Amino acid sequence: MNNKKADINKQHNSRALWLQGLIYCSAFLCLQLALLLDANASSQPPNILLVVADDLGYGDLGYLGSEIKTPNIDRLAAQGAQFKDFHTAFTCSPTRAMLLTGVDSHLAGLGNMAEEMADNQRGQPGYEGYLNQRVESVASILKNAGYDTYMTGKWHLGKGEGKGPESHGFDRSFVLLPGGASHYGDMKPAYAIKKGQKALYREDGKLLSALPKSFKYSSEFYVDQLMEYIAEGKQNNTEKPFFAYLAFTAPHWPLQAPKSAIEKYQGRYEQGFEVLHQARFKKQKDLGLINGEAAKMPKNSRRWNCLSDKEKRRSAKSMEIYAAMVSEMDRHLGRMLNSLEQAKELENTIVLFLSDNGAEGHDLDATWPPQQFPKVNRWIRQNHDFAMTAMGDVDSYVLYGPEWAWAGAPAFHGYKGYASEGGSHVPALISFPGKIKPGQVDQLVRVKDMVPTLLQLAGIKRSAEADNEQALHPITGRSVVPALQGEKMAPVSFISELFAKRVVRFGDWKATHMPKPIGREQWQLFNVTEDRAERHDLAKQHPKKLKELIALWDDYAQKNKVILPNWVSGY
Repeated sequence: MNNKKADINKQHNSRALWLQGLIYCSAFLCLQLALLLDANASSQPPNILLVVADDLGYGDLGYLGSEIKTPNIDRLAAQGAQFKDFHTAFTCSPTRAMLLTGVDSHLAGLGNMAEEMADNQRGQPGYEGYLNQRVESVASILKNAGYDTYMTGKWHLGKGEGKGPESHGFDRSFVLLPGGASHYGDMKPAYAIKKGQKALYREDGKLLSALPKSFKYSSEFYVDQLMEYIAEGKQNNTEKPFFAYLAFTAPHWPLQAPKSAIEKYQGRYEQGFEVLHQARFKKQKDLGLINGEAAKMPKNSRRWNCLSDKEKRRSAKSMEIYAAMVSEMDRHLGRMLNSLEQAKELENTIVLFLSDNGAEGHDLDATWPPQQFPKVNRWIRQNHDFAMTAMGDVDSYVLYGPEWAWAGAPAFHGYKGYASEGGSHVPALISFPGKIKPGQVDQLVRVKDMVPTLLQLAGIKRSAEADNEQALHPITGRSVVPALQGEKMAPVSFISELFAKRVVRFGDWKATHMPKPIGREQWQLFNVTEDRAERHDLAKQHPKKLKELIALWDDYAQKNKVILPNWVSGY
């Protein structure tokens, strides 16, 4: 009997040991599988979300000292790298050409904006007025590397057949082809000459005769459409990463925003632009973003206390609308980020945010510079409602003028269209959790540096031989990944030209040349480390330094086949 019990106990013990071994083995296999899955997940190529604001000033975001509420962009800035010295072209389409290719705009087809092309530039190589086929877009590069590629928003790199995003590597796209339009679904262009003209929109290359009923407001629709493209792509292939280009048309004129958004800023700007300029300047100094003196008011500006009560109310209302546009852009971008977070995609997504140029300071009512577009101005006046009660609505047409643009970047001279800091020095940041060191990047960074930077962060190598085989212009931007990891990089020059306005920057020194009526038809020299506002021309004190920078310009102009226009544009 005792022997029988002993045998039973042995069997139980044997089964227990076998079961315990099985449990241990299963646990080990599960652990190995989990580690394998985690390794695979971490080795997945990152998604890339490229976000571009249109005409946003350097002081218009919360993290840059603004009173405008931008919590979602601020969150990206807090966890990513904030570029303190990031430069673009002076207007939108040349910037976008360099942003998407890493090649200078004079080679990529946008040596001048199509709308401003001079007779001596028209038809010349690099002055096609659209993104030419001698450059390869980052979308094409990423598509060939296995990415899904999407775009919504402003294209502004060509209108005709074969010149849209579908011809430059984008799988899906819903775009506004020209530089601006109504932010509502009425398809009213930002400018026109003939009555009845519609703004040009394309979806996947097909020209649209009407916008979808879901197009209520530009910032909302572009985010909705992009999220839809991404969701559809994930349904078809969950493993493929995506490159998504979200090109907001906000806060580009005409200034328009939902009433509920405008109401949040009601009365906020009734003290005027000088008070706002002073408040933002102080905040930016406290944040360590700027040094030196504040910028002078634009030429021929009027002081707030010289305006009539009616003019003050209209001017303050225009700034309220502008602030609402920026807030709405941030709110809808937040929906995009939340969607990626819920899908567990955000942690493996590079987010690059920037403005395409400085704040827009041109004004319909301005007497200086001289009005260059009388036919366009006449069309605007005849086809919009200019009543104060209509401001911001679907039929209204509002620009906020040079004084608010001056407050939009309080330490910089000039605004959009200028070769000065106010034209090219823009807000920009990049976020990639765990891969980028959070904080401010003091080093000079150019818009054409973004393509090689994104490719390096994504682990994609592109050979120079491919350029030679396809007769493509090589990428001339450089990756700034070392700077994003806290390393000091070698000095680099920033050189650009548009509308015969020229800038050369190297190290502490910057030379600008701007034709009349906004310039003096001669080179000026500034030490931007000490004088970011470009108040003190040092050309006479440092002629040798100026000569060095002009030599850099001559070399740049030759290499990039620059053709200075034979007329001065209204911009």
